[in-house]
Amino acid sequence: MVEENKNSEESSEQELSQAVEEALAEVASIDDQIATLTSDLQRLQAEYANYRKRVERDRATAHELSVALTIAEFLPVLDDLDRADQHGELTGGFKAISDSLNAITTKLGLTKFADVNVPFDPMIHEALMHSTSPEVTETLATQILQPGYKFKERVIRPARVAVTDPEN
Repeated sequence: MVEENKNSEESSEQELSQAVEEALAEVASIDDQIATLTSDLQRLQAEYANYRKRVERDRATAHELSVALTIAEFLPVLDDLDRADQHGELTGGFKAISDSLNAITTKLGLTKFADVNVPFDPMIHEALMHSTSPEVTETLATQILQPGYKFKERVIRPARVAVTDPEN
C-alpha cells in the first residue's frame, strides 16, 4: 500500500509537472503571439504616420502649384501695368490699383527679377538676342527685354534677355 501511494504520488507529480510544462508552453506561445501582434501594430502605426506626412506634403505642394498657376495668369497684366508706369500713363486711381495688385502678388510670394549685367543662367533667363563684346569676360545678360518672375523659389517665367558673349 505504501508502494501504491508512492506510485500514485509519483504519478501525480508527473501529471502536475506535465501540466505545468504545458501551461508554460501555452504562455510562451501567447507571448510569441503578443510580440508578433505588437510588431505588426508598430509597423502599421509607422506606415500611417508616413502616409499622413506624404498626404500633407502633397496637399501643400498642390496648393502652391495652384497659387503659382493662378498668379502666372496675371503676369501679362503686371507687364502692361509696368509698361504704362514707365511711359507715365499710370496716374490717379489706376496707379492705386496697380500698387494694390503689386502688393497683393508680393504678399502671396511673387517676386520680379530683372538684373542687368549678371551671368547668364539658362534656368532663369531666356536669351532672345545675342551679341559679342570685348568688354565682357563671361556670358552676361546685358539687357532685360521682359522681367522674370518667381513664386517663392520656383521660376514661373524666365526673364527674357539680350545676351553678350566675350569675343575670342
